[in-house]
Amino acid sequence: MAEPPPPPPKLPPLAAVRVFEAAARHQNFTRAGEELGMTQAAVSYQIRLLEDRVGAALFLRQPRQVVLTPLGQRLAGPLSRALHDIGSVFRAVCEENRTALTISALQTMAITWLSPRLAQFQIENPQVAVRVRTSQHLVDFATEAVDLALRYGPGGWPGVAAEKLFACHYAPLCTPELRERLHLREPADLLRAPLLSPEESSWRVWFADLGLDAPRQGGLAMSLEMQAMNVQAAMRGHGVAMAVPELFAYDIAAGRLVFAVEHAIRDRWSYWLVYPPARQREHKIRRFRDWILAEARAAELALPVMAGSKGLIHPSS
Repeated sequence: MAEPPPPPPKLPPLAAVRVFEAAARHQNFTRAGEELGMTQAAVSYQIRLLEDRVGAALFLRQPRQVVLTPLGQRLAGPLSRALHDIGSVFRAVCEENRTALTISALQTMAITWLSPRLAQFQIENPQVAVRVRTSQHLVDFATEAVDLALRYGPGGWPGVAAEKLFACHYAPLCTPELRERLHLREPADLLRAPLLSPEESSWRVWFADLGLDAPRQGGLAMSLEMQAMNVQAAMRGHGVAMAVPELFAYDIAAGRLVFAVEHAIRDRWSYWLVYPPARQREHKIRRFRDWILAEARAAELALPVMAGSKGLIHPSS
């Protein structure tokens, strides 16, 4: 059986290494102390600690200067390069952290609501590089390189600051051409319309809110995995999608989508902006927070006007 490898040698204190590197460059303890904000006595103490660790002298003490011993010369170059590399990496990481903003969001939210608006944030904040990651899971800010997340849920998650972006409703959406061709006027008219992903529970809840039984579409109905896919199919005229109109406000405003009939139900959950409480004062997080909350308020106020009726949204809860 092979013997385990020996443990790595114990590294010296970084403070003593920094002092040694400065003293080696200046060949003078006093000037090294001035660079590091230390007294000459403190520099001597740190050098002595390092010499005790090595077990030999690193400097020859002379009246007006110190001179590296051969052993000190062996250490000086590699330690100086190592400290330079550490400083370079640390500066790069700090710079990236200040200028890169990583956001996690669900796919539909990222594609339909966030992406069309991000260009304006980038124009207003050219010093921030925005990165959007799509994910279905709840982000763990302690272990993942994410600054903020846009979550769909009830709120009240432990360990994060959560601010509501907007409440969600469900409503049937389609093209204006399909609505006119099928003469969709009343909710019961949807019983004879082609529904996209009719097995989704939101259809059953929407019909039940009206006292109707959801229609059985048989095996010919189109079934799509994502809400964004259903709405894309609806915009191609393939049927009526049950969707969150708040996520498709731009398409409603542009006339690409209309409410198939004037009835919507309130979802129990909402969209939220979440971030670590300890980071709420960071400039990039504060800037994005203020911007996205303002965007959400504006979109929420505009949606009933886009739909053409102030009374279109009728929450059921």
